[in-house]
Amino acid sequence: NIHPDLQVDVLEQVVHGGQKPKLVAADTKNFWISGQPEALARMLARVDLLIINDEECRELSGIHNLVKAAADVRKRGPKRLIVKRGEFGALLFDDAGTFFVPAFPLEDVRDPTGAGDSFAGGFMGYLASQKELSRDVLKRALFYGGVMGSFAVERFGTERLQSLTREEIDARFQIFRELTHLE
Repeated sequence: NIHPDLQVDVLEQVVHGGQKPKLVAADTKNFWISGQPEALARMLARVDLLIINDEECRELSGIHNLVKAAADVRKRGPKRLIVKRGEFGALLFDDAGTFFVPAFPLEDVRDPTGAGDSFAGGFMGYLASQKELSRDVLKRALFYGGVMGSFAVERFGTERLQSLTREEIDARFQIFRELTHLE
């Protein structure tokens, strides 16, 4: 969450270094939306995917209806938009339409701080492990984001994430899959 001009500068360094990114993803915060709209506009024009929460989406677009707000944000550059909605899950907006992933149901939430960042980390981590970026891969990545966000809120700060094992991640992903799969 650095200044949008610095985000563009980092991207320029990668591009001029001869690397073509498979995906350029970014996030933003209310501070940049209200305080640096021109810089943010330059950054949004350069990204493939933006991950923001519903409040930020509405503030950026000036539109209350989330579906209309998402369409407005996508017109600014990102081909894909993920809107995090905390305990209500997350939405993917792209040319194929809208895809929704609920939040993983938990009995006890200790600290929601960092849940959105953990969601983004789980999402991006899954994408980084894949050879292609199909819509199905993006949809599956949303579930991994939800899994990681759910672990983050179980304890304070990063406590739960520090002790997390791959087996726990895979087990929760399987439970999440069973909860949301209809045949």
